[in-house]
Amino acid sequence: MDAAEFRKSGKQMVDYIADYLEKIDKRQVFPDVEPGYLRPLIPDCAPQDPESFDDVFKDIEKIIMPGVTHWHSPYFFAYFPSTSSFPALLADMLCGGIGCVGFSWAASPACTELETVMMDWLGKMINLPEEFLAEKGGQGGGVIQGSASEATLISLLAARTKTIRRVQSEKPELTEADIMGRLVAYASDQFCATLGTTPCCSFDKLFDLGPICNKKSFWMHIDAAYAGSAFICPEFRHLLNGVEFADSFMFNPHKWLLVNFDCSAMWVKKRSDITSVFKLEPLYLQHQHQDSGLVTDYRHWQIPLGRRFRSLKLWFVLRMYGVRGLQEHIRKHIRLSHQFEDLVLQDERFEICAEVVLGLVCFRLKGSNELNKELLKSINEAKKIHLVPCHLREKFVLRFAICSRVVETTHVEFAWQHISQLATDLLKAWEQNHHQQHQQ
Repeated sequence: MDAAEFRKSGKQMVDYIADYLEKIDKRQVFPDVEPGYLRPLIPDCAPQDPESFDDVFKDIEKIIMPGVTHWHSPYFFAYFPSTSSFPALLADMLCGGIGCVGFSWAASPACTELETVMMDWLGKMINLPEEFLAEKGGQGGGVIQGSASEATLISLLAARTKTIRRVQSEKPELTEADIMGRLVAYASDQFCATLGTTPCCSFDKLFDLGPICNKKSFWMHIDAAYAGSAFICPEFRHLLNGVEFADSFMFNPHKWLLVNFDCSAMWVKKRSDITSVFKLEPLYLQHQHQDSGLVTDYRHWQIPLGRRFRSLKLWFVLRMYGVRGLQEHIRKHIRLSHQFEDLVLQDERFEICAEVVLGLVCFRLKGSNELNKELLKSINEAKKIHLVPCHLREKFVLRFAICSRVVETTHVEFAWQHISQLATDLLKAWEQNHHQQHQQ
């Protein structure tokens, strides 16, 4: 494929993606396939001779789309949002086109410097304390990781190394092995201090946890993977109060801020706590500015060596939506979650199982866990909408998360009508079954 063919095929692909997203509500949200469906549809080996783009393009609908769960469908209410937007998709095209591997400032100065500035932009949007920002020569700073799990692991490894070095300075007679065997990581059943837990979007009390961590010199990492995007709205910023006690903090713009996966934003108060752990300086990676204090080499902030130009997605989205546009997106989702909550509360057969703070509603039929498992099974087997469950205090609970960028009131109302009807059918069947068992 030469540049001329790329222009032609690129336009065709952009049209396909635009059509896919514009008409995604016409597709069944969850696929009708069984495990192993794909292998019989493609050859056993790669082709020896090249195939045309048209041949490949035809197979998208034939082979790929039948097995796709449509995360951006307005009928997708599972997990948490994985939102995207056209500006983010355009930025990813540019990222792939530039194709740099930004392990150091010298590997691509723009890749490094834009990320540093975008993380400051994002930090200011949620009113992070200045200690977490890189501007004005501060000790803190931000980095884009691949996921919240990566950010948590990075924090854990940094905390371990910092603690070992502190104890070694206080008790030089102890070896690293001696210290390692005595280290303890304190966690709840959600792992770390969390703002917006996955099961029910609950919030840990930072003003209780933070002072203890600071007094005892514990590293405090805060995970706000989903909820963090809401902190750009002043009315939800109070949920972040207490972040000043943290050593590290993260949230995922790729969940709720219209930036497609992967883009996990992580900040630290003292970047040397991270970089000293992962520092790698072979001669072929060194450059003349690395010790100037003016640049950062992001390979020292992460486990992988290479990294993509992910900050382009933030740059495009933040500029083309603006803070107000992103705030309205968040507020719309939260309004829709409260609309669904109101619908549930109007039906005495159901109960709300956790406070609705942001865009997640946890609900269930009043009754046994088995009854609710059957309800979820009937919902997902019908494949008109898609939900996933959680356990709250030993109860089997259904989660209704507002996810799609294009979801509207009509989709929420349809989802509730569908759930309500399936509940009616299920309760009738259970009543008949109970009556038959009683007669026997």
